Amino acid sequence: MPQPDISAIICTHNRDVYLGDAIDSLLQQDFPNFEIIVVDNGSSDRTKEVVAQRESDSRVKYIYEPTLGLSFARNTGFKQARSQILAYLDDDAIASPQWLRTLWNAYQQNEKLAIAGGKVTLIWPEGVQAPVWLSPGLAENLGAYDLGDQITLIREPGLTPRGLNYSIRRSFLEKVGGFDLNLGRVGKSLLSNEELHMTELALNQGWEVAYLPEAIAAHNVAPERLKRSWFLSRGWWQGISECYREQLTGRAGMGQLSNGGEKFLRGVYKSLKYVRDPALSFDNLVYAYGQIGYLSAAIRSLFLGSPSAGSASTSVREKHSGDRAEPG
Repeated sequence: MPQPDISAIICTHNRDVYLGDAIDSLLQQDFPNFEIIVVDNGSSDRTKEVVAQRESDSRVKYIYEPTLGLSFARNTGFKQARSQILAYLDDDAIASPQWLRTLWNAYQQNEKLAIAGGKVTLIWPEGVQAPVWLSPGLAENLGAYDLGDQITLIREPGLTPRGLNYSIRRSFLEKVGGFDLNLGRVGKSLLSNEELHMTELALNQGWEVAYLPEAIAAHNVAPERLKRSWFLSRGWWQGISECYREQLTGRAGMGQLSNGGEKFLRGVYKSLKYVRDPALSFDNLVYAYGQIGYLSAAIRSLFLGSPSAGSASTSVREKHSGDRAEPG
């Protein structure tokens, strides 16, 4: 193959039900010169077979990565990629036909662009509708992402593109040393914030981050994620991830305890205040629960001297030695 203009990377673990559609959506792109790298993060299902069925297309490459962790798998993918622009698509997502073209054009038009991603819509399981207790804010935990129909430069890390529809310039990723291995999914944990951390690094170094509305991807909502318990767990790990991200940027300290405590009380109060609105009440309950995770991580760091997400990631990595990253 000639040198590809852009590398599409799928990191996957036991998602053979969705994976074929994700790869096929890339094979149907209206862009002429790209490669597809599938990083199998220790799957035990039919993942290898699903990829093999498509390897007759020279653009498709399969890589087996046994080490636990989404960030580790992402770094493996970028090290194997041959282009300067890296586009990450989740194994349970479907890219629109213009996805790669839209991303590639943005980088050609802006040499300061380090990170870009696009709009994400949700694909609900057949016969399932969004539950009444699911707020628009919590739907973002399922991948939903929409900043409108205009190209937007991201100024705040909290608005960063979703990891399931995400691209990054190789030179920037190499400069910062790849994705932080203490952030991102590990086993059954829901560690996150690796994209937020990347955006923060990019903005601090004078790079730009963009939302591209035409770079659309649709994300399958797994049935097991439509339970309140999943959102509570997601909130807990979000709190841990946020605490660690603050440590990385020099914002750790005793102030985290008062900050987390205040947010916890605010979440509990609003959850009770809006008890007649199931979506708003549960949204605030998840927020409050996340602050417990945040506080537990802050206390561990302050009094035991261990990095919050780093220690959590290590413990999960050891506990789930047979598990692998669960992207998406």
